[in-house]
Amino acid sequence: MFKPLHNYILLERLDDASTTAGGIIIPDNAKEKPVRGKVIAAGNGIWIDGMLVPPTVRPGDTVMFAKWASSASDIKLDGKDFIIIKETDILGIL
Repeated sequence: MFKPLHNYILLERLDDASTTAGGIIIPDNAKEKPVRGKVIAAGNGIWIDGMLVPPTVRPGDTVMFAKWASSASDIKLDGKDFIIIKETDILGIL
């Protein structure tokens, strides 16, 4: 299994609903990339002032992350698509 380093987090994107509340079906090419994800793995944390600060998120958490995160990279592992992102680009835990 893949283990992120430092303050990087491995996420699996969670798809948003493909229909609106009114029942209108949204085609795939009109959807934006999801900004929600499930934490698959987390690094050990980041060193600040000589102390290791562990990540706030844990595997299994559902999080919301910045749409245009500068640290985000799409990767493929074992045929599945994932995103790896710095913890600082995660906006919150759902």
